[in-house]
Amino acid sequence: MPILKWLTRDEDIRATERVPYRLIEEVPELSYRADDGDNMLIQGDNLDALKALLPYYAGQVKCIYIDPPYNTKSAFEHYDDNLEHSRWLAMMWPRLQLLRELLSESGSIWVSIDDREGHYLKVIMDEIFGRNSFVTSFVWQKVDSPNDNKVPITPNHEYVLCYCKNRDQALFKQKPDNSILGAYSQTDEASGRPCRDRLIKKNGKASLRSDRPSMWFPITAPDGTDVYPIHDDGKEARWAFSRAGIEKLREENRLIWKKRSKSGKSVWVPYSREFAPDTPTRPNETILLDVKTSRQAKSHQRNLLPELPPFDTVKPEQLIERILTMTTDPHDFVLDSFLGSGTTAAVAHKMKRRYIGIEMGEHAETHCVPRLKRVIEGEQGGISETQNWKGGGGFRFYRLGPPVFTDKGQIQPDIRFPVLAAHIWFAETGQPWHQPEKLEPYLGEFDGRGYALLYNGILGDKSISGGNVLTRKTLSMIRAAQGSFQGPVVVYGERTALSETTLKAEKIEFKQTPYDVKARK
Repeated sequence: MPILKWLTRDEDIRATERVPYRLIEEVPELSYRADDGDNMLIQGDNLDALKALLPYYAGQVKCIYIDPPYNTKSAFEHYDDNLEHSRWLAMMWPRLQLLRELLSESGSIWVSIDDREGHYLKVIMDEIFGRNSFVTSFVWQKVDSPNDNKVPITPNHEYVLCYCKNRDQALFKQKPDNSILGAYSQTDEASGRPCRDRLIKKNGKASLRSDRPSMWFPITAPDGTDVYPIHDDGKEARWAFSRAGIEKLREENRLIWKKRSKSGKSVWVPYSREFAPDTPTRPNETILLDVKTSRQAKSHQRNLLPELPPFDTVKPEQLIERILTMTTDPHDFVLDSFLGSGTTAAVAHKMKRRYIGIEMGEHAETHCVPRLKRVIEGEQGGISETQNWKGGGGFRFYRLGPPVFTDKGQIQPDIRFPVLAAHIWFAETGQPWHQPEKLEPYLGEFDGRGYALLYNGILGDKSISGGNVLTRKTLSMIRAAQGSFQGPVVVYGERTALSETTLKAEKIEFKQTPYDVKARK
């Protein structure tokens, strides 16, 4: 597979290894109705924030949408978008690597981009996600009325590249379309449901008996005669259903017979009855002409936050709504690591998805917080009407704290038990750790092995030789917490008072904190 080379590539593809795991610390005064939901707004460098999220959300995010700087060599108020090409690639590569780790196996990632870097982005995403994971490129009409008559060409579109994590598990839903109901003009007498009847005889291409000989057979009409598929020109045709398919139609009372005049004679003609879908849909088009433009998005932003300067690069809520409708269900996790003015979080909130939004600049406070507050209070712009949004929910605001590990790889002395437990679990299993309501030294089991942590007086004994040391007493408490699990257990602690013989007999692998605690690269 072709790869893209740039000046600092070899260093950039290993950049995530140098990013420290940081704490994510809540700022209660900027949170809003924080007890209502799992929504997160994080202020800080998104590379650090993405790495900090791994121990808790790896493989959990159903849909990622990002709108990164386009490297357009023009200065936006809220972004330094004037990056050299190699610097832009260096910025994107490690972030895409971490985003892929956060994506669920059935999830997808969507990236807005224009022509300047779009083709290069496609090449590096092919390498990171795999060419087979590329779904398609959507074209979004960002301008509906070009306003610069001094130039010969005015680009009025952008792209949204779509990749999935696992092609075999990716799920994409069709677009809702109530106009389809117009095709169901009849009413089924038995059920009262809208329906339509379609000829069972195959027409058009590959409709002859010679095309599918097995689909030429008689169907018994109501008067007991055998009916064969015959075209109007007398040629032998074929049915659109197999014998088993016809029998299924009969069992479901969907085989409908109608008298028709043919060559001056009244003949029986079979039809299949189709019922209107409860939620009519049709395929999504890749050219998005019906999801509003940047003009409407800016107008919505001015109405919503009239006291603040608008974003030049804001996307319409309808664009994000289309993406989330296609890829997610209520309560799925959505992530945007270039949150900007907060559009993705606002749409996810109105659609009852859980979300994580990351924004580095001060507008995480000045734009995102007030926008989400107004969403929670029931603002009626954007997609509020189509989603029947009346308000509700909440979010927590976070900032990035110090690294979990020192420069020498040791644990920071004031790290709490749940934080270290999450990092140890993730380092050992590569899976996110879900904190239980009651903290215990036994963290859980994965792939036939259990894991436990004796740290920070988790057993209530903070003495030097107490609850952080593996003894017969602490081991019995670990055994009680592990329940019926009988496999080998890895125990992290300050030291062990058990002999090697005992550890072997108990199937215990002891690892000492802080020396044996490794931050997963």
